[in-house]
Amino acid sequence: MTVHNRWEVYRGESTNLSDLLFTAKQSSSIQLLKTQLNVFLASNTSENVCDFKVKGHSFKRSWTICVGESNTIIAQMKGRDKLEVTVYPNVDYVFVVALVVILDEINRERRSVELFE
Repeated sequence: MTVHNRWEVYRGESTNLSDLLFTAKQSSSIQLLKTQLNVFLASNTSENVCDFKVKGHSFKRSWTICVGESNTIIAQMKGRDKLEVTVYPNVDYVFVVALVVILDEINRERRSVELFE
């Protein structure tokens, strides 16, 4: 994770800008238990409009990944003890798994904050 709830995902072990695959930014205007990530592919340098959006509820442990601002779903995740992930046809599984890892990190951060409150 980088500053301001922003994650940068690179090819392999690289951190070179030429190997950047995508960036995910957590929306700052989301309620405590809701999660929203705006995902920008590396080619989208202006980051004015997201390429993908992850929406969901941390408490319900349920998320949906959509194409941009549309309602076109490419993947869904749900479950508490056992995460069930549904990836739609012609969607990169590795991309979805990377987003699952980011969501898990967000939830870990929330749980650690709750412990100290």
